[in-house]
Amino acid sequence: LFSFMSSKVWTPNLRKLFNFCTNLSSGILEKFSMWVYATMDCLKGIYNGIGIRFFMMALIRIWTLIMYVLRRNLKKVIQHKTVKYQLLPLSPISIERLRLVKRKTLVLDLDETLIHSHHDGVVRQTVRPGTPPDFVLRVTIDHHPIRFFVHKRPHVDFFLECVSQWYDLVIFTASMEIYGAAVADNLDKNRGVLNRRYFRQVIVSASRNIISGPSKPRLWSCNGLVFPVKLIIHCTLDCGSYTKDLSMVNEDLSSVFILDNSPGAYRYNPDNAIPIKSWFADPSDTALLNLLPMLDALRFVTDVRSILSRNLHLHSLW
Repeated sequence: LFSFMSSKVWTPNLRKLFNFCTNLSSGILEKFSMWVYATMDCLKGIYNGIGIRFFMMALIRIWTLIMYVLRRNLKKVIQHKTVKYQLLPLSPISIERLRLVKRKTLVLDLDETLIHSHHDGVVRQTVRPGTPPDFVLRVTIDHHPIRFFVHKRPHVDFFLECVSQWYDLVIFTASMEIYGAAVADNLDKNRGVLNRRYFRQVIVSASRNIISGPSKPRLWSCNGLVFPVKLIIHCTLDCGSYTKDLSMVNEDLSSVFILDNSPGAYRYNPDNAIPIKSWFADPSDTALLNLLPMLDALRFVTDVRSILSRNLHLHSLW
């Protein structure tokens, strides 16, 4: 086998290589030829010493190892290669279709959907020590100053830039207003696309009626003065988790849907939800990018429930 390969394949091709590369450095060609012949002699010696069966087994294992190393490195390259969704101009037919359907509302959750945060003294194992936050919030809760270190999900800025062109965006979080509003401000970056916001509860003046929903009258004191206020509850505590009623955002449920990592959040409206895997610290996450093609197409339908109701089996996976 080796005699045939040497006489019919390697030697003629090496001679052609020498003839073709006459302009190159002779030292490089000599070293290359010496390496090739040394390798051939080594393989021939192994073949003569152990026999064809064991030699072929050794070749298979070497080839398997080479392919494993190549695939592992190729996988790393693919995982870290960012592919952005290309925004193309609409055709006249698509523009006319958008005129015939209502502009829809996309409701966005914050924690573990768009961002992940931890506060002073609490560092979860999912966050690598020393990982710098994207921004730091300083808020006062119950007269105690607290710093929140906020990490943005990969591609969240590009995601918001795209979907804000297709939908009316609403932030709906089970967090407290003082924290959720500050996070939304940092994500919005003065673009005015995240102005509508719903929180776990909101305290407003009793004379104001900005947002509809269940409310409880209370008294609020400030600098010795007492004011009547109204506590508006947006999230309902049900089965240990906060549930969000989308009818508070838009009474027409055919034109509103939510993106949330918690299935309990949309327990009342499962046909109006897109599940997404919870995010904590993975820098190679592409979940938001992966949703863009579907969100680009969903704006053309008359009723979002006709599409999203087909994905109910995915809600339990997250």
